[in-house]
This record gives sequence, structure tokens and C-alpha cells, in this order.
Amino acid sequence: MTDVTASLKSVSKRYASEYAVNQVDLALHAGERIALVGHNGAGKSTLVKLMLGLVQPTAGTIEVLGVSVGRGRGIAAHAGIGYLPESVVFPPALTAEEVMAFYARLKRCPVSGNAELLERVGLAHAASRRISSYSKGMRQRLGLAQALIGAPQLMLLDEPTTGLDPALRRTFYEILEELARGGVTVLLSSHALAELEARTDRIVVMNRGHKVADGSLAELRAQADCPTRIRVDFGHGVREFTCDEKDKAAVLKRALALPGELRDVEVASPSLDDLYAHFLRREAAE
Repeated sequence: MTDVTASLKSVSKRYASEYAVNQVDLALHAGERIALVGHNGAGKSTLVKLMLGLVQPTAGTIEVLGVSVGRGRGIAAHAGIGYLPESVVFPPALTAEEVMAFYARLKRCPVSGNAELLERVGLAHAASRRISSYSKGMRQRLGLAQALIGAPQLMLLDEPTTGLDPALRRTFYEILEELARGGVTVLLSSHALAELEARTDRIVVMNRGHKVADGSLAELRAQADCPTRIRVDFGHGVREFTCDEKDKAAVLKRALALPGELRDVEVASPSLDDLYAHFLRREAAE
């Protein structure tokens, strides 16, 4: 496809006798918001570092923004890539303005847009303050600002909402949605499954280095055998039903046709937490 911004084919990364990533195929497309989920050690961070060329694959091929990655060719400083690592560390004696200027030069981008980026993440008021005075959440916002330098086509974000309060998390996801509408590919690795459900277009589940599921929330629900629960309150009593996700509309129609005064209806489809647990159990069984 012409809109592929990153492609991994049969990619593996082995350390000694253990695989951090094992035979992963993955294509990322323009305008997608992709959640990369999995427990610690599942291979998420390694996958991101492989795309950046920070570590070299043991096997397979990687192409990012039309550039072949690997065999000593890293593209972490490519102006078309925005990267936010899990642990954001900046020199404490520098100010936010100085940090942004450094990264702009690293990406060969003008510094003239830095003030707007700091405003965008809510740090304009603290731009001249030293990083040593920043809270964890402020450092995280600065990390996002530096990742936005150069109007990147691909954003790689590792646990990006760590340290952000609920209001700032909403702002963060609003920025990601705006980027995706503009055609930017956004890949974010996170443990915060509940907050990802309505904020991503696609979910990739990793376990022990393998990709065990890949699709939209609706597609993952169709693949899994987790039941959908329907609760109907008729006033004189409550009826509860369970069914497959694909049968939800038919069961609901039959339930609503039952006699009695309808007071309330609740439909609980499998959550991302439910689906994640399901795919891990299936992987273990196999």
C-alpha cells in the first residue's frame, strides 16, 4: 500500500538464547492510531527501538518512511519521526527552550516553531525555567513537545501518559487525534488499556515477543469468544442475557420484545482488558 509509513517483515531480535521479538509482521499506515499493548517483557519497547534503528534485528527486514532500517543504519534522528521514550530524561540545568533548540538542531529543523510547540503542550509559561524545577508531568509534556519537532509523519510513543493528570491526558489524546486527522501515523505503547479503547483505531497485542492479535476493537471482539452481557430492567424484574458479540443485535431485539414496562437497558461488550486477557490465555494454551 502507498500509505504504509512503516513495515516489518518476519522481524526477530534475539539476546543470547532469548527472543525479545520473534517473527513479527507489522504494517503501519498513514492516519492510524495504533496501540501496542502487552505486559513488561512482551517486546513492545524492543519493537519501537528496532523501528528507530537503535537496536539491530537478528532477522527480518524493516522499512520506515521509505528508508531501510538495520545493518547499522539508524534513523532515530530522522525529521519525519517523533519519538517519546518511556523514561524521559533531560539535562536538569537546561531550560525547556534550550532542550527544544538542541533537538531542533539534531533534526535539522528551524527553532522558530519551538515556542508554538511548548504552547501546544501547556509549557509556554515555564519555557525559561530549568528542567530541575519541573514535575514528572511537565517533563513528560516537554518530551511530547520535542517529539513534535519537524511535523513528523510517524510518532512512536512509549508509555506517553505516565505522570499526566486526567486533564492533561485528555489534552494529550486530543493532540494525537489531531495528528492522525492530518495523516500522521501514531504508534503508542501503553499499559493503560481502559483509556485506549475509544482513542485508538487499531490494537496490536504482544506476548513474549510474538504478535498475538492485531485489529480494531470490533475486530478483536469478533475474533475472541468473550461474551457480551445484556441487562434489561422491566420494572417488575431484571433479565440478563449473554451472547457472542456478533449476535448482540438479535438478542437485544428479542429481549426488548418481552412483555413488561422497559426501564433501562445495559449492553456490556468485552472490554480491552477482557480481550487482552483472552488472547494471552489463548497464546498460553497454544
